[in-house]
Amino acid sequence: MNETAKRRAGFVAILGAPNVGKSTLLNRLVGTKVSIVTPKVQTTRRRIVGITIRGDAQIMFVDTPGIFAPRARRHLERAMVRAAWAAAADADLVLVVVDAKRGLDRETRMVFDGLRDHPVPRFLVINKIDLVKDKRLLLPLADEANRLLSFERTFFVSAEKGDGVGDLLEAVAGALPEGPWLFPEDQLTDLSNRALAAEITREQVFLQLHEELPYAITVETDGWAESPDRSEVRVDQTIYVARESHKPIVLGRGGQRIRSIGERARREMERVFGRRVHLFLFVKVRERWMEDPERYAQMGLEFPG
Repeated sequence: MNETAKRRAGFVAILGAPNVGKSTLLNRLVGTKVSIVTPKVQTTRRRIVGITIRGDAQIMFVDTPGIFAPRARRHLERAMVRAAWAAAADADLVLVVVDAKRGLDRETRMVFDGLRDHPVPRFLVINKIDLVKDKRLLLPLADEANRLLSFERTFFVSAEKGDGVGDLLEAVAGALPEGPWLFPEDQLTDLSNRALAAEITREQVFLQLHEELPYAITVETDGWAESPDRSEVRVDQTIYVARESHKPIVLGRGGQRIRSIGERARREMERVFGRRVHLFLFVKVRERWMEDPERYAQMGLEFPG
């Protein structure tokens, strides 16, 4: 048997309710930032693949939007939830993430119910164990979860601290089918630099704006121009808002907020891309963008007809 035949490869969907730490777990498993993280629910909108190698296995972790009950008229919500279930159906393995502190709440039980008829193998990942003071509560939580839905294995982790993630990674690698690797060894995500840059700026929008406004905003990278030696890059982006009244909120008094968003996004891009970044942000109104199928295609989502 040649070396290629001995290799393993597969897609692993990370599934769970909103804000259980799926994106933080993905970044920890891959070893670098490929998915944005904020305290707000529904930050992840698109299917994002983070790629890592463990021994002879190439693992494609698929970060998914949190699963919840979407409102009928909210096209974006419906598209996000549909993308999460599609990722689970296409995966070789599903990691079901549960917040150790929140436990088996209504949305987590909804995830369990949706997976009951899925034949895909699944691991239970109880996350945020660092937030639980009495660790004796963790085993009863795992027992109850396994009574509600059968899992091949159960893991207790802290994605934030890294505790238990190595054992999870080892188990995932061993569970994948034999087959050739699907991506170059040095590739960490299926996102282009332009798409990842847009996500980084959107992360800052979520972190610096409050209440409902971030959910009515999208970011697109209009220009990506590298210097001849690739040590610097100019990034031009547009922050689209749904209403004219939203523009002054994003800009802030005297342009303070947009400058803050740009400065923090630029620093994060420089860290992620390992080069100097010149970031130029513009704010424009694009009414009813959440009803435009073209916008969904750019986010890697299927418009719910």
